[in-house]
Amino acid sequence: MTSTETQRQAVPFEDGGELATALAFLTFARECVVKKTDGLTEEQLRRVLVDTGTNLLGLVQHLTAAERYWFGHHVAGLTQYQDVDFGMAVPEEVSAEQVLAAYREAIAASDAAITASADLSRPVAVPVREELLSVRWVLAHMTGETARHAGHADILREQIDGVTGR
Repeated sequence: MTSTETQRQAVPFEDGGELATALAFLTFARECVVKKTDGLTEEQLRRVLVDTGTNLLGLVQHLTAAERYWFGHHVAGLTQYQDVDFGMAVPEEVSAEQVLAAYREAIAASDAAITASADLSRPVAVPVREELLSVRWVLAHMTGETARHAGHADILREQIDGVTGR
């Protein structure tokens, strides 16, 4: 392990059932994203280091919208989240603290929707592209999306200050 690899943690070893295992891996991916913001200034969190405009704070905002859309709208059936903004441009007047707090709130609401489902084979409340996919599908989709963005966040963090690790 290099001296800059200060954020490494082991993958979860939860294997107590489908719901517990799936939620453990989604939680792990979420924690990896949030961890990438630890100890950085507002400027560093907003710093754009790639041509697409992606930055750490924007990734968190994007994932907040995804949590609300997929778990709030599709799984829980909440209509206020049917038209969320998936953009990564965080307005200057919105602080990093507010963005991170919104993500934590969205995660708590998502976890409540997931655990209320209990049976992952249950169909979603709101169809996805006209199909009543399962809660399992949404959970797998969001785990993949969050893990993918955690990788983006890891690269951005390494560019900012050299810190690596999942």
